[in-house]
Amino acid sequence: MFPRRGALAYSEPAPEPQRDDIFIEIEFCQKNKHGQDICGDFFRTEKFLDQDRLISVLSDGLGHGLKANILSTMTATMALKFTASDADLLSSAETIMNALPVCRVRNISYATYTIVDIRKQTDISIVEMDNPPFLLIRNGEALTVPFQVVESPALDGRRMKTYTLEACPEDRLVVISDGISQSGIGSPEMKLGWRVEGCKRFVLEQVAADRTISARALAANILEEALKKEVDRRAYDDMTVGVFYFRQPRRMLVLTGPPFHESRDSHFVNVFENFKGRKVVCGGTTSKIVARELKRNIVDHLETTDGDIPPIATMPGADMVTEGLLTLTRVAQLLERGEKSPRRNAATMLLDLLLESDSIMFLVGTKINEAHQDPTHPMDLEIRRNLIKRIADSLERKHLKDVLVRYV
Repeated sequence: MFPRRGALAYSEPAPEPQRDDIFIEIEFCQKNKHGQDICGDFFRTEKFLDQDRLISVLSDGLGHGLKANILSTMTATMALKFTASDADLLSSAETIMNALPVCRVRNISYATYTIVDIRKQTDISIVEMDNPPFLLIRNGEALTVPFQVVESPALDGRRMKTYTLEACPEDRLVVISDGISQSGIGSPEMKLGWRVEGCKRFVLEQVAADRTISARALAANILEEALKKEVDRRAYDDMTVGVFYFRQPRRMLVLTGPPFHESRDSHFVNVFENFKGRKVVCGGTTSKIVARELKRNIVDHLETTDGDIPPIATMPGADMVTEGLLTLTRVAQLLERGEKSPRRNAATMLLDLLLESDSIMFLVGTKINEAHQDPTHPMDLEIRRNLIKRIADSLERKHLKDVLVRYV
């Protein structure tokens, strides 16, 4: 699940897909109920590196807006903590329900949830409490997973389904709130809504069309398709979809900044040349070092200039070449703000590559560029080392990427 071994082995051949070298890409997309400023669903994932464990929870609070958000946030937070501590399932569920605030209008406290608990990359336990059933896609088919029912009189007749399964490479697990399955409900075309079956057919079509479709792209496509079912694309209910994609890690190298000593240039470029995966060079001086050592030409694409973001360039052996600090600063800002910019420039293109990758190595030269010590430069223009730390932190914390930073 966390193949740091792969991130370190930058000069070795790419390993063949193996069960012990699986990365789990997790992405989710949400849409608030039309007219609401906050989503009543809540999705949270947490890594436990010391246990080689990952836990995700999707909760749907009663109603909409702030009250629903409070219910779902409390439920997901408690469910995650109870699961991490291996607490008894029934007592945990009872504690969660008893802790939720009671709605003054309906006089009940209510939230649904799905817990996905993954150990050692492939051993999965799932608990469903009133959420739509999850989808497991393997080899182009949706598999039916047997379950057990757990119930308690203290839960007012509510029943939990528990599942255990073992994931395989290229499996996809999809969890949804009922805003997805009930999209389009009441319309002439689908009076009962899209339903889980409709969502399942769509997911199978997406995977058949693109066997390597990322969790990020699949989650976005499912949400978009659900919105198409609604009148004027206005969500009738809060919508959330989470996708887990079990795959061999997609590796990426970002080379930026000249090495502290020029004698290290050849080693710097050797790492670049032998790396197995996507490769990006950030920085004018850095790209000149690579081009000089490898005797390759750099071609600028001025048409990709966008405001204060310089254009990209191309060079044989590199997936992309960009300017350095201005571009990296914008990438850090987009990551920290969680923005999805519609602009197409070097920063957004680099961001897309980072988010589509799993194991990312930053090889950072530490030679100070005196041009960037000018006090008249914007305060955002941090020195390269701190900038990479910001990007790495966002990728690890928000997007669960494996990140290795090395300095030269």
